[in-house]
Formats: sequence, structure tokens, C-alpha cells
Amino acid sequence: MAASAGKRQTSWKNSAKALANLPVKSKKSTLADTRLYGRRKGRPLSTARHEALTELMPALGIPEKKLTEDGALAPGSLFDSPAPTILEIGFGNGEHVKGLMEQSPGTNFLACEPFENGMSAFLKSIHHTPLRNVRVLMDDALKLCLSLTSECLDGIYILNPDPWPKARHHKRRIVSQENLTTFARILKPGGFLTMTTDVDDLAEWMVTQASMHHAFRWTADKADDWKTMPEGWIQTRYEQKGIKAGRKQTYLLFEKKR
Repeated sequence: MAASAGKRQTSWKNSAKALANLPVKSKKSTLADTRLYGRRKGRPLSTARHEALTELMPALGIPEKKLTEDGALAPGSLFDSPAPTILEIGFGNGEHVKGLMEQSPGTNFLACEPFENGMSAFLKSIHHTPLRNVRVLMDDALKLCLSLTSECLDGIYILNPDPWPKARHHKRRIVSQENLTTFARILKPGGFLTMTTDVDDLAEWMVTQASMHHAFRWTADKADDWKTMPEGWIQTRYEQKGIKAGRKQTYLLFEKKR
């Protein structure tokens, strides 16, 4: 990655050029503007996955009627009692969010995954456990983000998002100036934004986007900080597989300015 964390100096030419060439939206985001790309379903679900999806979604799923995009949805209203709340966007098979739930039973989690196979894998993993400190959305995470009240989240995780490698698809990347503004609105001052990827181009893109945004501060002090797994980190199978294949994971830890 073309950044020196310690001196805060950078040669992000390619990323900055790409950012400059993207169209700028002048209107407020609406639900109609948010889109999902790719298939929502994959291979047929096993009986156990189907049962977990059928039985847990009514209790743990965030109702569509709550996604009003008016910034009025208080996370505490989705749970039995208010608590510190963390959002994970695109959780894959859910190993990371499940690990967080186990580590922090006193924290509430909002977990978004639009693809049925990933959602069913996660719900199957907690089906016969007492873990219920989570509410899930099997849809576009931006619908939830636009609906949440301001400064209501303690942290946001975006782990190994789709890199959309073709230049014409860069506008589909979840980390953008527009989306960062949305994340900044719902994060509390001092709240964290943690992003990871094993794609170098995407790592450069994300660190450029977040560093350029006025609301965020990169917490890295030296280059090794973004190469080193944070203390207590919960690895997903995807991350483990990538490391075994020789891919290097990048850990980008940002904080909303106080």
C-alpha cells in the first residue's frame, strides 16, 4: 500500500485520480439510490440452515417497516434493553459477529448480510445457543444506516468488502465519500470504523477515502499498524483461507473525530 502511516504522507495518485473522476451526487440519498449487485441466493439451503432462517428471522430480523430512512430509528428500540451498539456490514458467514457476541454479551449488535447463504450460515451457528444480542438485516445495509438516529453507534466493521476491481465499478464500493458521511452521522464521537481487505488496490482506496473525509482520523502511528492483526481479533474463514494462500490482510482502523 502506498501510504506511510507514521508521517501521514502518501502518494495515493491512482486512488485520488479515480476519486476525482467519479460523479458527485448533489441530492440526498434515498432508498431508491441504494443498490445490491450480484446474486442474492446461491446453492440450495440445507435443512438445518432453512430451519434456522425460518425460526430466527421473525425474532431477530429488523422489520422492513422500521427502515424509513428518516434518521429516527433508535437501535435500543430493536432490543430488549439499550446497550452499546456495534454494526457489521456484510458479515459473510458471520464468524466475526458471532465471536463479538460471545466476547461482549453486554453489547448489542446490528448485522447486515444481503445474501441468503451467508445469513443462513450465521443463524444456524447461533440457532441452538443462548446468543440473542443481535438484530439482522438480509438486505442493503445502507437502508439501515439511513434509518438510524444520529450518533447512536459505538463502532462499525466493514470486513473484506467486494473489491469491485474494474474501474467502471468503483462507484459500487461500499467505502465512498457519500457513504462515509452516512457512517459519520450515525457514529458517536470517538466511535470506530474498522475496515479490512486482502486486496491491495482496495486497501489503498479505502485508506484514501477515509483519510480524505473530514470526520475521520486514522489511528495508525506506524506502517506496521495496518499490517498487524489487532489484539483480540476474530478471524473469519475467508481471512484464514486468504492468509494460507499468501494474501496479506490489511487492517485499517479509523475513529470519528471528537
